[in-house]
Amino acid sequence: MSVDSVISATAALAGPLTLIHDADKAPGWWRSAVIYQVYPRSFRDLNGDGIGDIAGITEGLPHLADLDVDAVWLSPFYRSPQRDAGYDVSDYCDVDPIFGTLGDFDIMMAEANRLGLRVIVDLVPNHCSDQHAAFQAALAAPAGSPERDMFIFRDGSGPEGHEPPNNWQSHFGGPAWTRVIGPDGQPDQWYLHLFDSSQPDFNWDNPAVHAEFERVLRFWLDRGVSGFRVDVAHALVKAPGLPAWGGRADGGSSDGFPGHEAPMFGQPAIHDIYRAWRLILDEYGPDRILCAEASVDLPRLAHWVRPDEMHQAFNFPYLHAGLDVYRLRSVITDSLTVLDAVGAPSTWVLSNHDVVRHASRFGYNGSGPRDGDGIGPADQQPDTELGRRRAAAASLFMLGLPGAAYLYQGEELGLPDGIDIPEGMRQDPTFARTGGERLGRDGCRVPLPWSAAEPHLGFGSGQQPWLPLPASFKELARDVQAATPSSHLNLYRRTLAARRELGLGRGSLAWAEEWCTGSSLGFVNGTTLVLMNLNHEPLEMPAGDVLLRSADPESGHFLASGETVWLQLVRGDTE
Repeated sequence: MSVDSVISATAALAGPLTLIHDADKAPGWWRSAVIYQVYPRSFRDLNGDGIGDIAGITEGLPHLADLDVDAVWLSPFYRSPQRDAGYDVSDYCDVDPIFGTLGDFDIMMAEANRLGLRVIVDLVPNHCSDQHAAFQAALAAPAGSPERDMFIFRDGSGPEGHEPPNNWQSHFGGPAWTRVIGPDGQPDQWYLHLFDSSQPDFNWDNPAVHAEFERVLRFWLDRGVSGFRVDVAHALVKAPGLPAWGGRADGGSSDGFPGHEAPMFGQPAIHDIYRAWRLILDEYGPDRILCAEASVDLPRLAHWVRPDEMHQAFNFPYLHAGLDVYRLRSVITDSLTVLDAVGAPSTWVLSNHDVVRHASRFGYNGSGPRDGDGIGPADQQPDTELGRRRAAAASLFMLGLPGAAYLYQGEELGLPDGIDIPEGMRQDPTFARTGGERLGRDGCRVPLPWSAAEPHLGFGSGQQPWLPLPASFKELARDVQAATPSSHLNLYRRTLAARRELGLGRGSLAWAEEWCTGSSLGFVNGTTLVLMNLNHEPLEMPAGDVLLRSADPESGHFLASGETVWLQLVRGDTE
């Protein structure tokens, strides 16, 4: 069957099609990869101290290979006081003892290589820990010294400099400036920290900072990593003069303050940094990648993934689109259009370590929790069954899209957020800096359940986990789901296997207009129709062979509310 015949037959079954993205033939494993995020302290605890470790990751890698992912992304495991779960780095070239040693890392890398899994590590270049040797040297040095020039120190404003240099606010609440005591014991300058006060921002106007991070890149590339996820990749360079900003602390748009004007984000000079980094990665071969965590609007996102800069950028507009079919269609169309224009693949993501898990977010019929706030016992509770059903549908829909996909550990189990976390156990700095007004992100970071019959559900056999596992996790444990054909885990396994077999990550996308309504959304990728029903009523499916359904096929040829299906529309040789 010719390509034209396939298109014609597909349209006859799916109805009118609007093509927005052609199949991807460019080289690069990352363009269609499924990458699994490991949050080390919550993955698996092998030494029994209640915190996950590198050895636990090594132990769990065969399960990820069995899931059929292409790569693993590790959240920070570097030396750190752990004020912000490792995003406050005190040594970028060593493993924190709570996770193990560099030797443990090398063993993990060898196991990943044996299993055919690539490893991507987190890089945190905007800020470090206040315990980092460079910042300690800056504290001991006078104003105007080379040591202080590694960071953003400024004199205060107002009488005797008692007020911060400007009005910038921290992402975690409160001012983005902290005053230090000088070497003479007197109040001295202020330093900038867009996040916690224990996380001073580097001064990327200083060439010495560039040189230090180029050293760090080479250190991990020499150990065999396949690339870096770059934390807050849009924040490194600040506008000259640090002008005042009356908008949101995170740089998001608000009335009168469009995000593209935020002086602490998206400055043009930032792209020279990533061009230099790209040259370094290219020295190690064409398969090493950079992925930007750049929380910017879609038109600007393309600036991070131009051919000489990064390879990928997280698609936060997609994550935040929720289950609004109009918004989803708009975001998907805009993403593919904008990124195709610069020859970059899109990435799709539903959960990560910074947001309420989508199995909980989708458990509300009205408005759910705000990003970064979490869900507590006193809040309106999500409908667990509804949330997991919709999460399965959303995941099956997302994994049918062309491009790369990121999975957050535990989403393949359909895990919800942990809600009943005692205040004394909460560790997110947002909780402390807002006096408990915002719960923070601990709920999505609760450890994984591996075995229903083991202590701590198999996460670790020693001390109590650093965050408590909910009792409901017992029935969601990996061993229970592995033995249940209709489980969330086995849906992910079948979906990822079919995605690879059908080549959907390299595929095309055309909207199936007949199925794009106010309560359903359908697209064709190659010859596969992906259709999600968000109506309260069942939806009769078009003709075609059912490849996958996100729920048990109790509704026959009808797609139930909150269900997604993959239909094979055409069979035959398309060469």
